[in-house]
Amino acid sequence: MKITLTQFQTLDGVVQAPGGPEEDTSGGFAHGGWSVPYADDDFGRFVDEVFGRVDAFLLGRRTYEIFAGYWPKTTDPADPVASRLNALPKYVASRTLTTADWEGTRIIGRDDLIADVTALKARPGRELQVHGSAGLARGLLAHDLVDTLHLLTFPVALGSGKRLFAGGGLPTAFRLTGSRTTSEGVVITSYDREGRPVYGSY
Repeated sequence: MKITLTQFQTLDGVVQAPGGPEEDTSGGFAHGGWSVPYADDDFGRFVDEVFGRVDAFLLGRRTYEIFAGYWPKTTDPADPVASRLNALPKYVASRTLTTADWEGTRIIGRDDLIADVTALKARPGRELQVHGSAGLARGLLAHDLVDTLHLLTFPVALGSGKRLFAGGGLPTAFRLTGSRTTSEGVVITSYDREGRPVYGSY
């Protein structure tokens, strides 16, 4: 399976708590829910496309707990997100989580997260999808484990908050594979990892 990462970000790179005010208030973050006003049919179609390619999910602990508190209650088999989240294997990366009650969930990474994720990538299938989970995502990017990156950039700047590309990341080159803009101004870009950057001068 290849690992695909779908990440919402602001114009100034903030990825913290896009979905609600209480999603992640760590660090005194008071801007949670910033992506909600920009949801539209174009956004929904992209999400449906992504979930149509998934064979398993890899989530950070915080994202897992948010998802587990909501999606098991959505039981409509026609819902393309809920039906897959509830039915497909879910792997939650955590050294501190002791139980995971959402059906189909397995905790990984207690001893060696990178080895566990590498073993998952070696399994047959289409996509092992990471949604949000910024801390986990940074670790995967640092070890060249993300194959495809979907960045949804929302037309808002917040000035503070957690960022996906924080200082100290691994220099990586990507190739643009797709780009579209929703009616509400969200720019959706998709990239495949190419390797190390190539440098030059003008």
